[in-house]
Amino acid sequence: MQPVFFGLLLSMYLVTVLGNLLIILAVSSDSHLHTPMYFFLSNLSLADIGFISTTVPKMLINIQTHSRVISYVGCLTQMSLFSIFGCMDDMLLTVMAYDRYVAICHPLQCTVIMNPRLCGFLVSVCFLVSLLDSQLHNLIALQFIYFRDVEIANFFCDPSQLLDLSCTNILTNNIVMYFTGAIFGFFPVSGILFFYYKIIFSILRIPSSGGMYKAFSTCGSHLSVVCLFYGTGLAVYLGSAVSSSPKKSMVASVIYTFVTPMLNPFIYSLRNRDIKSALWRLHSKMV
Repeated sequence: MQPVFFGLLLSMYLVTVLGNLLIILAVSSDSHLHTPMYFFLSNLSLADIGFISTTVPKMLINIQTHSRVISYVGCLTQMSLFSIFGCMDDMLLTVMAYDRYVAICHPLQCTVIMNPRLCGFLVSVCFLVSLLDSQLHNLIALQFIYFRDVEIANFFCDPSQLLDLSCTNILTNNIVMYFTGAIFGFFPVSGILFFYYKIIFSILRIPSSGGMYKAFSTCGSHLSVVCLFYGTGLAVYLGSAVSSSPKKSMVASVIYTFVTPMLNPFIYSLRNRDIKSALWRLHSKMV
């Protein structure tokens, strides 16, 4: 079955990279999409490319070489990059929820509030916070002098499982896991729920049904990605501190490392007329 898995995973990887690259090209080449919403979307696509590229290429090499060994430096590097890009997805989804809140609840002030300087600042903050998350994991993981004959019950160096392998105090590891889970899970989710509470309350006051549908449609794609990413990611990360179920963690890990980055371009392009129009214009220019 390994050739079948190799072909399937390689196809998913190529579709993910190509789909996200098309979104980045469409946003950068079309002046109609030079808005905060699509600026954040292009950064999300870039983070998704980095996110899936930290795990899938190594997994494809493992299948071809029939080896499941990774070096000490390679494992820590993979964990660091995985934390950075995963947290970037996390924070960008929250920033995109704030952008939708401003666009729907304060439409007349949207261009003033969401100016290019603020958008660039928010993306920079997302990256710095992601870097902090990666370093918090490294502080514990670097306590390992070396890995030898250690089995990780996953297809990549999962940060939560690496923390479980630590020989230090288990209480300290759980505190770090719950702290990072709260900072990069609970608070962003709370922020998204708060913004959408305000959005729904504002939409319900729109008199026309057409206006309500248009407002809801701009949020449907974002909500789909949020539920898919946060639901599986938090289940794996926080669940590892409560109980150990390798099979359930593996399935959830596949969903948020493979499926979510692959579905993002389809979710945003199929439900978005602006993206489809920009892709068509890009295709016409290339032809």
